[in-house]
Amino acid sequence: MNNLPEDREDTEVLTGHRRALGENIALLEVRLEALESRVEALEHPLAASCPSPSSGVESALAATSPAEESPEQAGSLFPVLGRALLGIAGAYVLRAVEETGALPRLIVAAAGIAYAFLWLVWAARVRVGPRVVNSVYAATSALILAPMLWELTLRFNVLSAAAAAGVVCGFMLAAFTLAWKRDLKPVVRVASIAAAALAVALAIASHILLPFAVVLLVLAAVCEFVPGCDRVPEAGALIALAADAVIWILIYVNSAGQAAQEGYPALSYAALLVPGVAVFVLFAVSVGVRTVLRAQPIAIFATLQTVISFLLAAVSLAEFAQPNGTMILGIACLVFSIACYAAVFSVFARASDQRNKTVFAAWAMVLLLAGSFLCLPPLLAILLLGAAALAAVVLSRQERWSVFELYAMWFLLAAAAASGLLKFMVNALVGTPGDAMTAGVGLIAVCAVLCYALAPPRQTEGQIRQVLRLGFAALASGAVAALLIDGLVALTGLRLIPGAHHLALIRTAVLCTTALALVFGGSRWRRRELTRLGYAAIVLVAVKLVAEDLRHGHLAYVAASIFLVAFTLIAAPRVAGARQKV
Repeated sequence: MNNLPEDREDTEVLTGHRRALGENIALLEVRLEALESRVEALEHPLAASCPSPSSGVESALAATSPAEESPEQAGSLFPVLGRALLGIAGAYVLRAVEETGALPRLIVAAAGIAYAFLWLVWAARVRVGPRVVNSVYAATSALILAPMLWELTLRFNVLSAAAAAGVVCGFMLAAFTLAWKRDLKPVVRVASIAAAALAVALAIASHILLPFAVVLLVLAAVCEFVPGCDRVPEAGALIALAADAVIWILIYVNSAGQAAQEGYPALSYAALLVPGVAVFVLFAVSVGVRTVLRAQPIAIFATLQTVISFLLAAVSLAEFAQPNGTMILGIACLVFSIACYAAVFSVFARASDQRNKTVFAAWAMVLLLAGSFLCLPPLLAILLLGAAALAAVVLSRQERWSVFELYAMWFLLAAAAASGLLKFMVNALVGTPGDAMTAGVGLIAVCAVLCYALAPPRQTEGQIRQVLRLGFAALASGAVAALLIDGLVALTGLRLIPGAHHLALIRTAVLCTTALALVFGGSRWRRRELTRLGYAAIVLVAVKLVAEDLRHGHLAYVAASIFLVAFTLIAAPRVAGARQKV
């Protein structure tokens, strides 16, 4: 009982300590909330007046979520549209002031351009509300600038075409600058649409194309090489297409004759040549940097744009760089072909993404074909294309280079056309044999046989590879048959003058022999394309028997032809069946 006062004192001390600890914890909570409020106010100044950080975050999320917009938030677009209309009304006020003549037109023009740029700045500085607000204010800026620049350039002649092009360039560069540190895609999109459309329209209407072509090339270079501009790829695509259009009009007008050039200023050949070459160099360097240096997969639009720009450069060189333009273009094609092949076999050889390798290999093939025909002598071009076909076939034996089998076919067909082999085959097989065989014909015929012999046989292959193998076999067997016919006709000419019935019999004999050889080879080496060609040759010789041999009416030769066809029809299935049993 004597210890009760002491227990009460201990209890009171513990209670006091607990009360003090609770007050300290509450004070810490208050200070922590104050610290969080200050941090939130620093990060989001517009939310500083909110009563609590959590409610501020929730309200911000609600404001940015389009799915949870309230009717009041949806209706807030009406004031935005109202402000935009007031902005356009202000432009009409400036237009009215200009008509009164109270101020010089140049001052009013400067004020109007500055007024349009201020709306672009406002569009970039708006940070509340949905993104459509930025788009509306940017569109207001474009709607103020476009008609004003049109009238100042075309109606009042206050601004020259070069000055108008500079204003368009400044408008687009201002949009890029304002969006540098912020994700302002709507502003950049609207500005790119306005700049591209306005540049093309002013270039066509004013008939002064060169300043707008230069400005669009500058903007395209900014879109391709300035960091951060690639966040809006559609802007660069619009500028690039606008540049292509203006440069193409420039080339067409100055190459179509005096009637088309009426009303357009006369330009030197250098001024006409530079835009087309510059656009190709620009996008070629851009693609090289992105794919070779940065190891990025090439985009579809970049592929198409590079092809378009190359065509512009090629036409420019062909039209405005004569008499050496064709030679320069051919040499450039060969140089770029070598560069593309170097990238394919060194940079893209081990890459996991095959798109770059496929695109660059296709470009290299086309450039090699174009360069060979443009700047090389005929025989040298034939040698180069034949060697390229053989090299492509050898490469296609490796699975990762199998696409080169297609390129080998293109090289071989181009070489056959350039050497005259295709014409030689048609004349020998179904036409009238003409000139004697040339060195080019014999060379490409040998290349055709070697290409088929070196092509890798694959039992499980797609339809494209089957068609390619059939094409190689047809070209090789057709070349051999044509050479045999030409040789037999030449031997016959040593004893007598060959007539139509002699030629018909020689063709029948060669085609029957070729058919049996093809059927035999197809069954012997299990190559279905040879068997198919053998039976196709039998059909051809049967049609030929009716269309050619019987028509000439020489009975002995007709009988010999019929005997050969009958023997082939009987022997072909037996040859195929015999080899299959073996």
